[in-house]
Amino acid sequence: MKEKNAPSLSQPEVVFLSFFGAGFLPKAPGTWGSLAICPILFLLGYFKAPFFVFIPFLIMATVITCFVADVAQRKFDLHDPGWIVMDEVLGMWTAWLFTQNGDQTIVSLILIFLLFRLFDIYKIWPATYFDQKVKHGAGTILDDIVSGLFAGLAYLLLMFLYAKFF
Repeated sequence: MKEKNAPSLSQPEVVFLSFFGAGFLPKAPGTWGSLAICPILFLLGYFKAPFFVFIPFLIMATVITCFVADVAQRKFDLHDPGWIVMDEVLGMWTAWLFTQNGDQTIVSLILIFLLFRLFDIYKIWPATYFDQKVKHGAGTILDDIVSGLFAGLAYLLLMFLYAKFF
């Protein structure tokens, strides 16, 4: 029997926060959420979409997602449930913006994915602050934005070192 107040893909906020159900895939929902955005990011890179267009969109999407996550978490009486993967989607998008100064290849996307997952799993400050101290929907989302920033900066450092020594 289904719980009365359980999240379901029939609810628009659940569809949005789970990134069209990716958060309900078995095992490692954060990895699935991070993977789910990759085809879109690859296509944007392939078509050389100008990154400055995405910064206002990313900021607006982050604010909206923080609000929707807060409403959903209150509705379902949960804090940062695994099925919410829009934070990984936005974190990956944040990290991907750092590839804009070079070739956007499948290799750069794979590297961004690996770096983002590393920083998302081993949260370093200030990601830990948002993850552990902020109970609003913003805490659920912003730790992944911080992890995306770290992943992007690590990507730039690796590209610099690669260009310098290879």
